[in-house]
Amino acid sequence: MPEFGPAGTPNDRRATGADASSACGVESGLSRDEREERWRERLTPEQFRIARQGGTERAFTGAYWNHKANGTYHCICCGAPLFSSTTKFDSGTGWPSFWDGVESGAISTLVDNSHGMVRTEIRCANCDAHLGHVFGDGPAPTGQRYCVNSASLTFRDA
Repeated sequence: MPEFGPAGTPNDRRATGADASSACGVESGLSRDEREERWRERLTPEQFRIARQGGTERAFTGAYWNHKANGTYHCICCGAPLFSSTTKFDSGTGWPSFWDGVESGAISTLVDNSHGMVRTEIRCANCDAHLGHVFGDGPAPTGQRYCVNSASLTFRDA
């Protein structure tokens, strides 16, 4: 079954599924420039800018901000499962928002001091792709709002 990226576009040789697993495994022996080139080959320019360079898409423009299907959201780079549609909610921010990750350890965090503020950045724990940020103003039961860029995700129906 083919993999699909944002807005249902085929990912052809983009990093999803088994292709991504091998990409993550061989990357450790490559130079930083070689790793960057591999990611550029596998991702669209927008996916690369966001997932590998820590960029952000404009609010209300990503494929998944108003997405309502049942299934799992995976990392665009390595295919690791990150979020379930059962934890997705409408935060009104224009980005896909979730109150929890799909499983413990799927998402890593680090302090982000950019743009004159202190935030908590979220990344794929498997391949270190930038996903977005997490905030403490989400709904119960966690009170968390994982605010994610659609370009960092791919979706698989339940």
